[in-house]
Amino acid sequence: MGEKFYTADGFCDMLPSSCAFQKDCEGKLRDLFALNGYKEIMTPGIEYCDIYTSTGFVAEEELYKLTDQKGRLLAVRYDGTVPAARFAASTYKDADLPIRLSYIENMYRFNQMGGGKQSGFTQAGVELLGASGPEADAEVIALAISSAREMGIEDLQISIGQVMFIECLGRQMDIGQDDLASIREAVEAKDSVTIDKTCDRLNLSDEDRKTLLMLPESQGQYDVIDSFMERVTDETAKGVLNYLREVLDCLAEYGVLKYITVDLGLIGSIDYYTGVIFKGYTYEVGFPIISGGRYDNVVSKFGRDAEAVGFSLSITLAVTALIRQDAEMPDPAPDAVVGYDRNIKGARASAIALAQTMRADGSKVVLDSCGMSEEELEEYADKEGIDAVFYVNEGGQDQ
Repeated sequence: MGEKFYTADGFCDMLPSSCAFQKDCEGKLRDLFALNGYKEIMTPGIEYCDIYTSTGFVAEEELYKLTDQKGRLLAVRYDGTVPAARFAASTYKDADLPIRLSYIENMYRFNQMGGGKQSGFTQAGVELLGASGPEADAEVIALAISSAREMGIEDLQISIGQVMFIECLGRQMDIGQDDLASIREAVEAKDSVTIDKTCDRLNLSDEDRKTLLMLPESQGQYDVIDSFMERVTDETAKGVLNYLREVLDCLAEYGVLKYITVDLGLIGSIDYYTGVIFKGYTYEVGFPIISGGRYDNVVSKFGRDAEAVGFSLSITLAVTALIRQDAEMPDPAPDAVVGYDRNIKGARASAIALAQTMRADGSKVVLDSCGMSEEELEEYADKEGIDAVFYVNEGGQDQ
């Protein structure tokens, strides 16, 4: 028996129909980003490892690592945000702010797979650098929604939170950092039992207990902001809530408020977020297809001060969701096949000319190079789902 070859764990081949669908989606996103003023960049698929690890943005064990000939440690691209920040602070350092960048590239994350997730996947995203305030955040969130819809996803929920809100509550309730970290983990897991037990151990008041228990439970819009506003005394926390209210106001003007849910228990999965964060969900996949937020301290790690907000959309996960939602896949089959009788002088030239003419008119045409007879050509077309068959013989071009 011959040796069997498989794809590596966490990676897979893509069928022609799925590939055609994904490439069509990528084209739509590329056009959408350009229409909104975002300039596409391409960063290397391999970076020095320390752009992720020395900045503290990504744990080293999550990276695919390798070394170059000089023994320097490299990492395969983990995300689009950190390379874009490096790009803005180095290659693009003389460009005036604000800068709007976009990318559509493959990402690689070690040991992150299952449930539709892959270790290698295609991601699209935008980064708005040098802009702060609710208008900038809303611009990016609205574009994230447009991106999912452009791919064909209408059943979409965008959850919006703020990474500093739980810190503000911890300060208001005089909770130490270790205990707050435990509460944060419990909130992220929506584990009300652990939150309740931690409140008992810390002897928190009934009102503080109720406030913390609201974090994993409360989802809505302005009503969520109002309910927490009644319970916070920390001025920074009040500022966070008022800021979120302004973001909602902007999103209402974009006409996308129906997709929005305020979730103050939303915790950022990557350490570089500093303000508003958001995640986008659709049914048939158990992970967010969109992740984004404000990361004002990232670009400065590379030597340039610039606030920033952005989002990424996993095209791979979104395509998986759409396939499971029975979205119509494009048919990659050619429109026609052209064959010819090799025994007829000039038949080949006529067949080539015919195929070229049809292609110039926009048809996808296969030119037979295997010497099939007319009958064999018909059978081939039936198997491949090709509608039109042209065979050049002594009588000219017959269909």
